[in-house]
Amino acid sequence: MKIGGLQKVSLIDYPGAICAIVFTQGCNFKCGYCHNPELVEPKLFSSCLDEKKILSFLAQRVGKLDAVSITGGEPTIQKDLIGFVKKIKKMGFAIKLDTNGSQPQVIKELLQARLLDFIAMDVKAPPGKYESVTMAPVNTLAIQESIGLILKSKIPHEFRTTVVESQLNGDDIIEISKMISGARSYVLQKFIPTKALNKKYLKEKSLSDDELEKIKKQLGKNISSVTVR
Repeated sequence: MKIGGLQKVSLIDYPGAICAIVFTQGCNFKCGYCHNPELVEPKLFSSCLDEKKILSFLAQRVGKLDAVSITGGEPTIQKDLIGFVKKIKKMGFAIKLDTNGSQPQVIKELLQARLLDFIAMDVKAPPGKYESVTMAPVNTLAIQESIGLILKSKIPHEFRTTVVESQLNGDDIIEISKMISGARSYVLQKFIPTKALNKKYLKEKSLSDDELEKIKKQLGKNISSVTVR
């Protein structure tokens, strides 16, 4: 596992639980607004953390932490992800995975092995805009497959979209909502220009609160819970 960071405790990343966060290094998308550039851009990578030390730390936190959240970067491009998750799961922790949904075969294997307790997927854009938003080649059928796997799973889940005004409008978000129709939770994340992979995004902004609230009201028919965060 290429581990680029560890947050030893979080009260907000896993709903209703105290967790540690493991940040994997590397991503197959290059979203300009990404707020973790040091996990995406190779020239910004620091030395990886030792996996054995991470596991040793977690073993010492059994009974004190409830869960481990694995995020990135993009965890599902890590060859050792499934084995790593199995080791953490054996310790008794609940597991949350954050993913961009580009590797449905990995998501499927994790779900079939019952290794996940919560999954959050970032849906970047409607299909026609995916490559322009992610700045990378994208198999949108794979994205749709991942969405389907998550919707059919029996575990808590959340879909999220980061809203940058220059990239997505209200119609785009409504189209995304149709892609995830039946979801338990959809979060519209306001873009906050504090750090970004592409520095030009530091001058960008999200849609206004009023606009996001208007969009939110239109999405309730297909999705159980819509939140602006």
